[in-house]
Amino acid sequence: MKEHPRTNPQNRALHLYLEMVARELQNQGQTLQNVVKCIEKVEIIPTGKNLKEVVWREIQKALLHKESTTELTKHEVTQVYEVMSMWLAKHFEIDLPFPSENVSVEELTNARNLPDKPLEEDNAYPWRK
Repeated sequence: MKEHPRTNPQNRALHLYLEMVARELQNQGQTLQNVVKCIEKVEIIPTGKNLKEVVWREIQKALLHKESTTELTKHEVTQVYEVMSMWLAKHFEIDLPFPSENVSVEELTNARNLPDKPLEEDNAYPWRK
């Protein structure tokens, strides 16, 4: 049986999930060092982008030996999510469902009382301005 590549809505859901995780970590006051203990440079606020690179992609590479999310099948996205979800629950008590492919950021923000907008990479360091 041929595996179908991940869909564009699934890719949007993946990025939305990472933003949701970043918000939860930010709400807890976590830094990326708390998330990934091996980084010892400067305090880094978790964002969807850096979580994708540092956490999601590392799980993906270890589990599936694939570098890019564009290589993932629909089932593989679910596999990586399940590993990341278990890890987040164990270490940070974060338990977030993977977003529906049809849900919007606004719907999730309203449903979970999350901040209107997560910190972006450029705004993650207000003391640099």
